[in-house]
Amino acid sequence: MKYTGLVAASLCVWAGTGMADDTADLAQKAQNPIAALYSLPIQFNWNQHMGPTNDGIQAVTNIQPVLPFSINEDWNLISRTILPVIDQRSLAPNGLADKSGLGDITQSLFFSPKAKTESGWIWGAGPVFLMPTGSDDLLTNDQWAAGPTAVALKQANGWTYGALANHLWSLEGSPADGREKINASFLQPFLSYTTSTYTTFGINTESSYDWQAKEWSVPVNLTVTQLLKLGGQPLSIQLGPRYWLDSTENGADGWGFRAAITLLFPR
Repeated sequence: MKYTGLVAASLCVWAGTGMADDTADLAQKAQNPIAALYSLPIQFNWNQHMGPTNDGIQAVTNIQPVLPFSINEDWNLISRTILPVIDQRSLAPNGLADKSGLGDITQSLFFSPKAKTESGWIWGAGPVFLMPTGSDDLLTNDQWAAGPTAVALKQANGWTYGALANHLWSLEGSPADGREKINASFLQPFLSYTTSTYTTFGINTESSYDWQAKEWSVPVNLTVTQLLKLGGQPLSIQLGPRYWLDSTENGADGWGFRAAITLLFPR
């Protein structure tokens, strides 16, 4: 990769200034979805083989700011927002579904103890909300929804493993435009290993189940993430393929890929 020399130089600077321990701690926090760490992930996902003709493609860029707040000596509140920017082509004949714009915002709030459990687990739980902010009828569910969310993970010897889950129910009656009410579960088990050079190899699924349509979406993501520093700014760069084990009718199929950059702001 073209970043190899830059990464090596950055890591040498950190080690030479006695900051290796701080960097290792930052690398660990970067793999923790409820760490008390300000961050701005920008994640690009590309999917293909969509729509009734199997020719559709979709690019989704998720802007995902993470904001931690200290409530008291024992608890943090972690705000995680996902704002999708969507571009989709050839999902329907004659370009009828060719749209670009904003999708619906997912807002999660995790109340998390500052201390780990006696067995070393980190956990958080709270509400999740879906806001109908989509800029086009084809890019939104056009409904408010809410439900519970929770995450639990453990980190030891370079390994991070755990799972994040949520469930969303519509907060409104039956939509007037004939859409199905939202009743969906999301499950994201994850496993990663971070090396001594702050390279992280990871695997996860971001599975969702639509209880109305009784359909699964199961993409599996394989990622390589490198922590580095540019002009004094810590950040991580991530690349990797994704494969759809299952999807909804007219949903994505086969291979896709993910690329992401995350700006980190340690306190």
